[in-house]
Amino acid sequence: MTLFRSPIAAAFLIGTATVANADSADVVSSRLQVHVPQTLFRPEGYDHREALFGVPPYGGSIAQSVYYADSDLCDPTVDTRKGYPIRSKDSKGKMEPWPSPYILLVDRGGCSFVQKVRNAQRSGAAGVVIADNTCLCSDKDCVSANGQDVCQPAEPIMADDGSGGDISIPSFLMFKVDADQIKAELQANHMVQVEMQWALPKPDDRVEYDLWTTPSDPVSKDFQKKFKPAAVALGDRAYFTPHMYIYDGIKSNCQGFDGENMCFNLCTNNGRYCATDPDNDLDHGISGADVVKESLRRICIWKHYGEADGVGVEWWDYVSQFMERCDDPDFFANDDCAKDAYKHAGIKEDIVERCMRDSGGLDKDTTNTFLDLEMQSQVKRGVVILPTAFVNTVALRGGLSGETVFTAVCNGYLDGTEPKICKECDGCGDFETCVTKKKCKGKNGGGVSTHTFMSSILFISIIFGGVAFWHYRKTREDMREQVRGILAEYMPLEGDDGQVGSPMDFARRGGSENLMS
Repeated sequence: MTLFRSPIAAAFLIGTATVANADSADVVSSRLQVHVPQTLFRPEGYDHREALFGVPPYGGSIAQSVYYADSDLCDPTVDTRKGYPIRSKDSKGKMEPWPSPYILLVDRGGCSFVQKVRNAQRSGAAGVVIADNTCLCSDKDCVSANGQDVCQPAEPIMADDGSGGDISIPSFLMFKVDADQIKAELQANHMVQVEMQWALPKPDDRVEYDLWTTPSDPVSKDFQKKFKPAAVALGDRAYFTPHMYIYDGIKSNCQGFDGENMCFNLCTNNGRYCATDPDNDLDHGISGADVVKESLRRICIWKHYGEADGVGVEWWDYVSQFMERCDDPDFFANDDCAKDAYKHAGIKEDIVERCMRDSGGLDKDTTNTFLDLEMQSQVKRGVVILPTAFVNTVALRGGLSGETVFTAVCNGYLDGTEPKICKECDGCGDFETCVTKKKCKGKNGGGVSTHTFMSSILFISIIFGGVAFWHYRKTREDMREQVRGILAEYMPLEGDDGQVGSPMDFARRGGSENLMS
């Protein structure tokens, strides 16, 4: 890997992350409530932080008993027979494990949030609440009561450490002053029931959803390839807006005092608009400036082919064609390859190229209107993690997938206004086929249709009926043979002429004559 040729260029990747976090203002879409004991119930719920990983059940909730692990849960080997409340003992004298389903209360510290939640998930937890161990500086009572010399100005972000893709359960961080009360109840062997709830704003009968990504982001590529049928099926009942994440080169000191581009090929417009280098090699492959250029191209395609209807069939087609034809170091920045993608997506080249120029272009020290608007939007929305999808202004958590976004969109409609495609495909086992054919084959988890089920039952009944009839005939013949054998051996008969006949005569006649005269 080539080293950065400027200390400022090297600091760009770190500095931009700091800027993003400083302006983050994520919308909280979740609610944490204690139902049991009643003394801990709060009408407004409890303050908390929602994890940026895991898959919350949007539009639903998890209400279960809480068990305190009495551990930071950093060890992958989780002892489910410890903790509080105390349970009864089994036949071997060991305390019973936490009864499923349950929400696990875990101490903060010792390892990353992701590691804790992963270990809780493996133990069988349906959700996790992490108890903070440090008071907020603004909470003077907490600081005074705990005698802590160190406090924190704000609760930390429960960010993904880069390995949280396998986490499927939700998790919250609970403030210390509140978590201590729940711990006290559990350690006193009192049952506590907590509800973790996720809701999406439901303003009307149309849902708005956004995607923040970059042309070089590998995580969102599968979603962008496959979501077009769902976007088309939702039609005018949902409005989609794709956003390209652009790093502010001015704030990252990529533009020198004399207007010189200090971050080299990471930026365009003399260091104003930047992107990270996908292959971390400034001398070869795809550069950050190439990513900025492709970002502007996709913004312009959306302006002319998607902004009017919020579906943007041509935009989805172009992105898919670009990924198929141009998404490698040799062709990513190749204008002819982009033109080929235009052609196959039904996009007019001159319209897009003129849009890119008229917005300010990518040369010299000039501002670009569309790139400036994207940077302003990402600060206002508080985008921290890429890729991120928003539904009705609420950031979706967990891995980005078509089914997750579709489910969230369907839960964002005002009650009773959901489009038909949501009623048919939300919860369907084969989501992709359902949105394409607008019919779920096996609703609720990939079951079989009624026709198939009844046909299978009939077929099985015929098979069993045939086997039963064959067994009946065979058993009857076997019994006859046994009777014939017994009669032939022990019962010689006298014929009509008074002669003693052969014992086999009766048997051969099938025992159809009376034995008594």
